[in-house]
Amino acid sequence: MPNGSLSLPARLYLLAWDTTKLKITGSTHLHHLVRAGALTELAQRGLLLDDDGIVTPVDPDFRTGDLVLDGLLELVAESRPRKWKPWVTLRARVTLDAVRAQLAAGGYLRAERKRVLGLFPSVEYELDRVPAVEALRAEARQVLEGPLPVAEVSDRDAALVALATAAELRTLASPKERKLHKARIDELTERGGAAAPALKKVIQEVRTAVIVAATTASATASTTGS
Repeated sequence: MPNGSLSLPARLYLLAWDTTKLKITGSTHLHHLVRAGALTELAQRGLLLDDDGIVTPVDPDFRTGDLVLDGLLELVAESRPRKWKPWVTLRARVTLDAVRAQLAAGGYLRAERKRVLGLFPSVEYELDRVPAVEALRAEARQVLEGPLPVAEVSDRDAALVALATAAELRTLASPKERKLHKARIDELTERGGAAAPALKKVIQEVRTAVIVAATTASATASTTGS
């Protein structure tokens, strides 16, 4: 599974790893970010459409061959109609678990099976391909900072940075850097939905849901720590 073939949710998950401390950052809402990435990729591929605000599969029986994306397609098809924002959070850990398993199978992660309290089976993941993640981060930083004009950035790369900064991933950009590049981030958000006017609306709604999830998680953490 070379870097170029990684799905948007997989790339977002890997970006959350601190390659110096070898641990995940922003874990309180990482599942929402990963789900947002899956929704965005399916929308960019034209496999999920916006039907008057409702997330709608083009063909409920179609499969991409990617277990993460296909799992979400099946979940949407079998569930009652919902708008984009609820889908960012609804059963989002299912998508996160699928991404982790996929990356472990691809050699990016190493799965460590343990038992909680000596009784309950659990799986913990460790990062195995640090250079690959550092290369991915360097590419994302170039998208964020330039010099490539936003109009020449791919829709997929634009969505990656738009979502990662919305989720406040410090492994990609500090709060100061996000403020510094705010105008470009806004342009990248627009670029992520460049294929169609309806897709721009989808990207905006999904990104807004990620911002809400990140803000809520930060507020909860502050309250717990005080």
